Amino acid sequence: MAGSNAPFNLWLRRIGWLIAIWAGSIAVLAVIAFIFRILMKFAGLTA
Repeated sequence: MAGSNAPFNLWLRRIGWLIAIWAGSIAVLAVIAFIFRILMKFAGLTA
């Protein structure tokens, strides 16, 4: 009965990767937005 938990562990691993990739993409998007905001400020534009 030790192998009966394998599908659940696989599901958790897949969900974990999904959440990690989603969080990473949100973080990268935030960094890019921050960089654009700094560039706009240097160009004399207001956000």
